[in-house]
Amino acid sequence: MHANKYRREVKQATNQIVMNCADIDIITASYAPEGDEEVHATGFNYQNEDEKVTLSFPSTLQKGTGTLKIDFVGELNDKMKGFYRSKYTTPTGDTRYAAVTQFEATDARRAFPCWDEPAIKATFDISLVVPKDRVALSNMNVIDRKPYPDDENLVEVKFARTPIMSTYLVAFVVGEYDFVETRSLDGVLVRVYTPVGKAEQGKFALEVAAKTLPFYKDYFNVPYPLPKIDLIAIADFAAGAMENWGLVTYRETALLIDPKNSCSSSRQWVALVVGHELAHQWFGNLVTMEWWTHLWLNEGFASWIEYLCVDHCFPEYDIWTQFVSADYTRAQELDALDNSHPIEVSVGHPAEVDEIFDAISYSKGASVIRMLHDYIGDEDFRKGMNLYLTKFQQKNAATEDLWESLEKASGKPIAAVMNTWTKQMGFPLIYVEAEQQEEDKVLKLVQKKFCASGPYTGEDFPMWMVPISICTSDDPTCAKMQILMDKAELTLVLKDIKPDQWVKLNLGTVGFYRTQYSPDMLESLIPAIKDLSLPPVDRLGLQNDLFSLARAGIISTVEVLKVMEAFVNEPNYTVWSDLSCNLGILSTLLSHTDFYEEIQVFVKDVFSPIGERLGWDPKPGEGHLDALLRGLVLGKLGKAGHKATLEEARRRFKDHVEGKHILSADLRSPVYVTILKHGDSTTLDTMLKLHKQADMQEEKNRIERVLGAISQPELIQKVLTFALSEEVRPQDTVSVIGGVAGGSKQGRKAAWKFVRDNWEELYNRYQGGFLISRLIKLTVDGFANDKMAAEVKAFFESHPAPSAERTVQQCCENILLNAAWLKRDAENIHQYFLQRKAPPAMV
Repeated sequence: MHANKYRREVKQATNQIVMNCADIDIITASYAPEGDEEVHATGFNYQNEDEKVTLSFPSTLQKGTGTLKIDFVGELNDKMKGFYRSKYTTPTGDTRYAAVTQFEATDARRAFPCWDEPAIKATFDISLVVPKDRVALSNMNVIDRKPYPDDENLVEVKFARTPIMSTYLVAFVVGEYDFVETRSLDGVLVRVYTPVGKAEQGKFALEVAAKTLPFYKDYFNVPYPLPKIDLIAIADFAAGAMENWGLVTYRETALLIDPKNSCSSSRQWVALVVGHELAHQWFGNLVTMEWWTHLWLNEGFASWIEYLCVDHCFPEYDIWTQFVSADYTRAQELDALDNSHPIEVSVGHPAEVDEIFDAISYSKGASVIRMLHDYIGDEDFRKGMNLYLTKFQQKNAATEDLWESLEKASGKPIAAVMNTWTKQMGFPLIYVEAEQQEEDKVLKLVQKKFCASGPYTGEDFPMWMVPISICTSDDPTCAKMQILMDKAELTLVLKDIKPDQWVKLNLGTVGFYRTQYSPDMLESLIPAIKDLSLPPVDRLGLQNDLFSLARAGIISTVEVLKVMEAFVNEPNYTVWSDLSCNLGILSTLLSHTDFYEEIQVFVKDVFSPIGERLGWDPKPGEGHLDALLRGLVLGKLGKAGHKATLEEARRRFKDHVEGKHILSADLRSPVYVTILKHGDSTTLDTMLKLHKQADMQEEKNRIERVLGAISQPELIQKVLTFALSEEVRPQDTVSVIGGVAGGSKQGRKAAWKFVRDNWEELYNRYQGGFLISRLIKLTVDGFANDKMAAEVKAFFESHPAPSAERTVQQCCENILLNAAWLKRDAENIHQYFLQRKAPPAMV
């Protein structure tokens, strides 16, 4: 039973009060005007569809302030949203529950009746009555803790009043935790709460948080507004993390790092997530979006600045290059579909809100902010941010408000430029050709919408205002020319460029567009990939553009395969990672043909030189990126069946299992995936045993993600059954099923059948959250014939999943695109592979 009091102002006389509430039973409600008798509500009318309740009063409530008091009962649910219970195991092996909250976007109404919209802000005075041996936390610091009169085992914990804030950022946690703490340079008390006995694993995140708070304070020139901040690891957690003001909640794998058993990519992930959530303390919490249409402002901004922050803390991560492969190219892939959507989406029902937490809001949002930051310049950008945060602190703002502040600071037409990127979906393809005229090169640029299905043929001609930068072989790292392209065609003259000098657009791969070069311009860029004179991020962008042009049927896939072979000397992790992704996509496509083995040979040829250079063991002086690259390359070679890699992986795995020589954390994924891909039932049983014994969630997840590599049909079934077992936390089931779908052709069919057969259970488990969208995408995206697209469409017509509606449309579109790609290019690719192996003809 809970009691809530609200100080409200009645603006006009009424005998009803409407508020949000879901899965809550109100026992009594009364309203007491200031200095007057309280009036008891006589009726509660629940509109469950709209998640609202109407309280009716026997007499009219007059204008003025007063107190609304509600006694109600809610449930501690198992849905990972609202106020829910999270299951954990104590060090002695007992199963217990913690009570935690997750309110964004619209679930505060499951914990207490409220006006649950981001623009309706209030202060919160929170008290929790809890067992006295439990930790109780909320947004603010504890100001009082006293025994609870009716039960000596309980205490009442009272927290300080919050600043004016939105309901979706309120939080409370009750459970058993240890913590580590420090003070940041600017005096904020920072704590990281971990499962009992694992305080040590909170140290890395604590360090990052303590460095990050002063960095943001300095960057925005606005201090962190609360006296403390807690970061806490929650066992059952649907998202990666949630930026509740002063009490940020995380999945264990997004917060906990064990110096011995955590791999480099986990450290990097934790650093990015901490940077992201702490950025929200200003951008989102202090200034909040007006309505969910502007969610992208919150998420896009935090997804951009998390990289700035990690670059500040860990310059050796080369994180901005990684941004391009993690966010920029992912956003372009989605945004080229007809079923994409603009960054700014109008949102009505709560189910529609869940759906916009996608790669457009986060990754395209972050990419256009990166482009904007580059266009404005850092100094004016910071000035504009400070204006914005100061003007709207403790209030709400819309996209236009940010543009206005940045325009004021920079004197550039920010709103006009940015509207073309946020109010319409998609992005341009810029076709460029060059002509030498004596000492100069004349460039002709044409922009058209880029479509995954090939050249744009629409009736209307969407246009973008595109900041264009151009560099030449003179100085590949410096723009020779910068210009805003605000029309369909543009002719430019580059002075003093010799015929043998190459020209490249989109320096640093910052502009959110793809480039198609004329054949001779492209030809001149290939040597710059081979001799590495083109910077890594530009090599990556060039290759990625070509791959997507081939996918769209604008050029032949064989052209791209030839360019991929030019990457033999490539040293950069991120460039390899992007190349590897694209080869993975191609590999999945060709699993539908009878020459699948040929692409495995190609993968081995492309990756074995770098594999040999790196070897298995770290060399003195290597760093973070070498560790990431080694894991990537060995995993790729092992999966493709590279003989020496497979033998070494088996040998090292045997030593690992027997306890002779434990595998370093960075080698575990590649070794696990290799031995499973070429393994049998004994291998699978050994992996499941390792999973059971693993104490760290990171290790359990590592194993869960690769189990799908196993290839025998009966073992695939075993893995799928395991995915829904008690052994796997509910938020991780999705990655096990996804791993099966991505593991092999048999796996793809089996996973899709499994999802259909267990749909009720899966849907009930994730009700409307974004995990259901992820599950669908991972399961069906790899199919490549028209019949499957129809089957997927039909299944979801009879089993609707409202919050995943757009995902289903995108998947069907992708399946049809794959089918067209296969029809168009499979034979050419096959011929290319055959001719690569043929002995050179005798003269």
